[in-house]
Amino acid sequence: MKPVIDLAGKKVLVVGLARTGIATALFCAERGARVMATEERTEAQLPECAAKLRAAGVQLEMGGHRAETFAEQDLIVPSPGVSPLMPALAAARAVGVPVWSEIELAWRFLRGRLICITGSNGKTTTTSLIGHILETAGLPVQVAGNIGTPLISRVDISSDTSFTVVEASSFQLELISAFRPDIGVLLNVTADHLDRHGSIEAYGAAKARMFENQTERDAAVVNADDAVAPRYAPDVPRVFWFSREKHVASGCYVRGEEVVFRCDGAESVLLERKLIGLRGRHNLENVLAAAAAAKLAGVEPAAIAEGVRTFAGVEHRIEYVATISGVEYFNDSKATNVDATIKALDAFPGNVLVILGGKDKGSDFRILRQPLRSQARMALLIGDAADKIEAELAGVVPVERAGTLARAVEIASGRARMGDTVLLAPACASFDQFDNYEHRGRVFKQLVRELEKKNAA
Repeated sequence: MKPVIDLAGKKVLVVGLARTGIATALFCAERGARVMATEERTEAQLPECAAKLRAAGVQLEMGGHRAETFAEQDLIVPSPGVSPLMPALAAARAVGVPVWSEIELAWRFLRGRLICITGSNGKTTTTSLIGHILETAGLPVQVAGNIGTPLISRVDISSDTSFTVVEASSFQLELISAFRPDIGVLLNVTADHLDRHGSIEAYGAAKARMFENQTERDAAVVNADDAVAPRYAPDVPRVFWFSREKHVASGCYVRGEEVVFRCDGAESVLLERKLIGLRGRHNLENVLAAAAAAKLAGVEPAAIAEGVRTFAGVEHRIEYVATISGVEYFNDSKATNVDATIKALDAFPGNVLVILGGKDKGSDFRILRQPLRSQARMALLIGDAADKIEAELAGVVPVERAGTLARAVEIASGRARMGDTVLLAPACASFDQFDNYEHRGRVFKQLVRELEKKNAA
């Protein structure tokens, strides 16, 4: 049984009014809580949001946070972008105030079975693919979480027979309490968000919290090929591995041209590799993880194969944009860390002009030296991290400081030759010049389409 919380009459503080914070405040208000939302931005900066929350009975504390407000609550729910080390949060915890992430609160009200996916890279593709496979199989399913729709917004449409597939970030998992997925999927652990977590060990431990409340009835799906993820395989739930490199005793692996699932000594062929339309070896891993999770959810092999075959991919993930004068343009704006950029480069045979840069997250860009040397013709640098990237990539490939994305596309179009690929795979966050990685990707695609029209004229 899930631990129940009755929100009626409870004093609930929501910290941060981005998409998740707004959804959480409205959810709690609808259930009779006395909700206050605190936000660093002023009401003048968020007039529509403020009006909507006030209409729902939410009190607002705008333009900064008051430490006294935090200590007076029955429950605090910070938005994912709010650090748990924030002094006011730490002080509230010290006096016994529960501090939960939004997915913890949502899970306590959610009905049906939950599949949770986390990892440094591939989360959105794998989450979307699992949702698509379950939908193909005719099962009631909804997709939520870090993928774009807060989990708490899906509670009311969940049912006892439905599946919810949720993408969870380390920011969301580090503040869970009893959160327990029926199936937890750990894709990989590579250096990311070190500016927040401090070390890859702390970052990996935050992700591994997904497994800590699972029971023997639950399942954990873990990447056997990853250098770090196996360290976080749990002891209590049964572990099912996935691997593109070796056979596994329990889980999903590649055998010749087939994807096979093995459990208790019995094997079943789930699909043929030729059905996988996604580029790159990393996407083969994502398919293996999704296929394993779907099989554990009870989906038959034929439906898994059909779901993989008909999956079109996800926007901003090695997304084909156009071919102009024999040059292909791809948008991988979701490559917000170094490992994601390496995987993107690996998806192409070479001759890549790659656009790098943005807001640094404490990354070591020297790791890109060998992949760039073997795959890239040049690197075009944008954003705040350009100085650091240029210094750490010195002498590997020709580097040009473009400054802006528009200028990078312009330079790339002039330097690219027939058969080349222009790839946006920044290895950085987007917040120095864009609202988010989606905004960055949309701008890139618009720039490429404008270039396409110009060349067609």
